[in-house]
Amino acid sequence: MKDFIFSNDFFRNLDAFVYTCGYETCEPGHSYGPAVRSGYMIHYVLGGKGRFRKGGKIYYLKEGDAFLICPDELIYYEADRKSPWIYTWIGFQGVKIREYLNRTSLLSGPVFHYGRDDRIRLCHEKMFEANQLKNNRDLIMNSILYEYLFLLASKFPKEQVAAGEKQAVYVEEALKYLEMQYDSSSITVQAVADYLGLDRSYLHRVFRKATGVPPQEYLLDLRIRKSCSLLRQTNLPVAVIALSVGYEDTLYFSRLFKKKKGVSPSDYRKGC
Repeated sequence: MKDFIFSNDFFRNLDAFVYTCGYETCEPGHSYGPAVRSGYMIHYVLGGKGRFRKGGKIYYLKEGDAFLICPDELIYYEADRKSPWIYTWIGFQGVKIREYLNRTSLLSGPVFHYGRDDRIRLCHEKMFEANQLKNNRDLIMNSILYEYLFLLASKFPKEQVAAGEKQAVYVEEALKYLEMQYDSSSITVQAVADYLGLDRSYLHRVFRKATGVPPQEYLLDLRIRKSCSLLRQTNLPVAVIALSVGYEDTLYFSRLFKKKKGVSPSDYRKGC
């Protein structure tokens, strides 16, 4: 693999994108910092030795080791003077990067050990190949980044969390799923439980404890809220609105709407 460095900054996916990656055979004593980075960056040591300093601590690294740099943290790293390191790096940004890294144990400490994991190293190499493309480069680079994050989450899974924290995560994921799927006529509590890999009764219990209502009632309220917004902001027929919030039977939708709001969908629209 040749030395390279590049930026993918022109092709941004707001959730996650690569803003730089590269490979360097360092000179003895070559250093960077003290400085801060604007994004997350992982350096993977392919050979040689060096040291990384963060938060007043110094970490000595060798082949197979890696270190994580987080945004706005003061860091410094330096190649060994006798056996300078060779490393490759990937820098990434995006509104969901922190969430993705939270699925790993990497945020608990800046230094970890890749070992000779060819799959992870291959991600670095594929990034370089993708950079040679002239068209749709961002699509392939983003796909490689997601593969890379998947490998990190698989190799360095987050440590077991407390039961209460785990329940909060389940409820949060259930809420996200309902928000994405409320317009599907086939969505059920069982479907949500299956998506999360949970027992239906367990999901019902923790969901109600956290929100005050069972999942089915929350879904109904969500659909009614969405339909109210469509009634206020559009001239779509009631039948179209009913289908848009997951009800194929317009009359059934109208009955549910009137039960919740006290008026029919048409009268609700007239009153807006």
